[in-house]
Amino acid sequence: MAYKLALVSVGTIARTQHIPSIEGSDRFELVAAVSRNAQVEGVPTHVTQAAMLAAHPEVEVVSLCMPPAARFDYAAEAIAAGRHVMMEKPPGATVAECFELRRLADAAGVTIFATWHSREAAQVDAARDWLKDRTLTSLRITWKEDVRHWHPGQEWIWQPGGLGVFDPGINALSILTAILPDPVHVEKAVLEFPANKGTPIAARLSFRHPAGAEVSAVFDWRQTGPQTWDIDVETDAGTLGLSKGGAELRIDGALVETAGDAEYPRLYARMADLIDRGESDTDYGPMIHVADAFALGERRVVAAFED
Repeated sequence: MAYKLALVSVGTIARTQHIPSIEGSDRFELVAAVSRNAQVEGVPTHVTQAAMLAAHPEVEVVSLCMPPAARFDYAAEAIAAGRHVMMEKPPGATVAECFELRRLADAAGVTIFATWHSREAAQVDAARDWLKDRTLTSLRITWKEDVRHWHPGQEWIWQPGGLGVFDPGINALSILTAILPDPVHVEKAVLEFPANKGTPIAARLSFRHPAGAEVSAVFDWRQTGPQTWDIDVETDAGTLGLSKGGAELRIDGALVETAGDAEYPRLYARMADLIDRGESDTDYGPMIHVADAFALGERRVVAAFED
């Protein structure tokens, strides 16, 4: 059975990832969209979600693709209307509102799925399986990219609630929380804020590991040239390297054959499975790490940044 779905907020990620994944799925049918300034070819596009919900009682699932600061109201409205909700990462602007959405969904008897697309990268599952029987000695995340390339002119990322460099950095944290057999928590952070921005452009985090392994992360939005999305791990029985955001895996330096990219198709397959089983999936671990970094972080002002 194909669930009838509406896509809310039609930006770059919706066009490049969500729409192709929905069109390629036999579990979903795109029947409506919501956007103030864009259209989705072949389906009615409404200016507000309220108008879409009223016009399309057949819509069973709402997929939310707007920036996190606005997501709570849209999700709560869809849940109140009895629709299942799928949310782009990060699931919200605050941890509290994320937990409230889960409470609302449970009370309404609908599915809510807080997605983490990087967990669906080709080699993340293999990395998790390799690590589960080994003793961790160190793990270092290096996540450096060019904000001018990936978020040109997107002022919301620099405003409170936009997360700044943690918008991509949370992808790394979603992989970290997926592959480690033991939980870690932030114990120290340094956050660099441009003099003219409200969110950080760079961050360094240190984590406490229950067995004393060294776990750290470096995030930076000022990298030009080749982009870096790496996780390097040392254990008592060899080394592991995840690169290209989890798409490429090396064990003891040897490249493991990489499967194709299917992050968003896997997310939609997972959403269909959750609805089928009447369950929800709201792992807020990556959000908690970010919140802790803001709570504990030493804030340093750096040079102003212009897009």
